[in-house]
Amino acid sequence: MKVFVKPILVVAVILMGAGLIGVQAQTKVAHINATELLDAMPEKAEMAAAIQAFQKKLEQKLLTMQQELQLKVQTYQQQEGVMTEAIKQSNVKDIQDLEQRIQEFQIMANQELQQEENRVLQPVIEKIRTAISDVAKDKGYDYVLDTGAGGVLYSGGTDILPDVKKKLGIQ
Repeated sequence: MKVFVKPILVVAVILMGAGLIGVQAQTKVAHINATELLDAMPEKAEMAAAIQAFQKKLEQKLLTMQQELQLKVQTYQQQEGVMTEAIKQSNVKDIQDLEQRIQEFQIMANQELQQEENRVLQPVIEKIRTAISDVAKDKGYDYVLDTGAGGVLYSGGTDILPDVKKKLGIQ
């Protein structure tokens, strides 16, 4: 009796595996280049302008700080010969402190710029996600891969970019 149990288990496992293969074959996969879609969005120019204006403010602040540093260095160099040692050390410390503040500002500015980009892009990205999800549901797709992200090596499935553009009213 034990002799028959093993082959029956093997056959059962094979049949179950064949059943899973049949289920996998029914999975529908589509792809879209989300970067291309984002570039086609009418809001793109407005978003880019908002981000650029924010970046200009940060750059202007940095420029002001750099000009202040340049002025302090020039003043120090011009008056170094008549300064006492204590004043020299105080001026050098002021210059070093300003250099440190400039470096910290650059780091903080990059972080703020990234946060501003995320804040400005978030509503449009959500709009795109909703449209992709709606089209995928309407067309019966189980998965939608983003070919613009570079993770897809072959995209022989259905490209739903035209359908999503239509859903968003983009030509």
